[in-house]
Amino acid sequence: MIGTGYVGLVSGACFADFGHEVVCVDKDKAKIAALSRGEVPIYEPGLSDLVASNTRAGRLKFTTELLGDEVERIIRETRSDADCAVVSNPEFLREGAAIQDFKHPDRIVIGTPDARAREVMSELYRPLYLNRSPILFTDRRTAELIKYAANAFLATKITFINEIADLAEKVGADVQEIARGIGLDNRIGSKFLHAGPGYGGSCFPKDTVALIKTAQDHSAPLRIVEAVAAVNDARKRAMARKVSAALGGELRGKTIAVLGLTFKPNTDDMREAPSIPLITALQDMGAKVRVYDPIGMEQAKGLIGNIIFCDDSYSCAEGASALVIVTEWEQFRALDFDRLKGLMARPVLVDLRNVYRPDEITRHGFVYESVGRPRK
Repeated sequence: MIGTGYVGLVSGACFADFGHEVVCVDKDKAKIAALSRGEVPIYEPGLSDLVASNTRAGRLKFTTELLGDEVERIIRETRSDADCAVVSNPEFLREGAAIQDFKHPDRIVIGTPDARAREVMSELYRPLYLNRSPILFTDRRTAELIKYAANAFLATKITFINEIADLAEKVGADVQEIARGIGLDNRIGSKFLHAGPGYGGSCFPKDTVALIKTAQDHSAPLRIVEAVAAVNDARKRAMARKVSAALGGELRGKTIAVLGLTFKPNTDDMREAPSIPLITALQDMGAKVRVYDPIGMEQAKGLIGNIIFCDDSYSCAEGASALVIVTEWEQFRALDFDRLKGLMARPVLVDLRNVYRPDEITRHGFVYESVGRPRK
């Protein structure tokens, strides 16, 4: 496995767990040294234990050496007449559920016209056959477009419901009921219809941009995907205006408490996280920002400046004029609002993930602002 990021490390550890012998290669010497000591550089539930157990069993090893000469020697000794085949095998792993997704996939896409390569790849994934995992064989370019098209479609669903949320606020409708109403249609489905501050992470932003560029290079522009990317970028920063509106339009000199920095729960990934442009916009409006995230604060320290990192939700809320939920970590789903009210300068909650019910929060004497629902 070349590369020990989210995909490479999870895939390598899972293949080793199937019984294969796996060597993970990375040019980052410090990362390889840490992995060899049993230190996993990313947060993914269950990954540390999986890496440790397979390293102890001798099935999983880490190196900075690609061993291109060694591979060539083995091929020459075993099959001097062998041809090499290149296979496109896109991944569809969700951060925070990557191990489950790898071992219980909806589908496995394998792109190659080579019959022998198909046999090898089928054998590689043979341990999944008890799970009835469908393998889709296709050519390489089709396999690559399946990956990009899938992520662009999901990004489009997110962006669509976010724009519907904006309309719902204007007309006094409830976007969560709208999402439920359209999601019950089997042709649409309920997943990825949760209004919020926009998508982030390592896949959707990168893959939509790559698909747009590929389409432009081949004179087949994808106007819908272009609009999705533009709307999503603008939305992240626009969430600061929602915070400002909850405080009467003035943030200068006020302290804002932000709960959640990572782009989603159960990961420390800060790539393209909505919290970054949101916090930057709050600072541009003159606000002082305090933050807390259960896992992501170390990653955030190199990305966001002039903020105060706090130990928990309640220390974060001290003296704040508004509390903003940006990432829907489980730790934020049962907050003590009576305690928060005593700590904050003003009882204002801006819930960008619609974690709470409006009547529940207003009952505690809070001003409550959410996404796509009537303001309380």
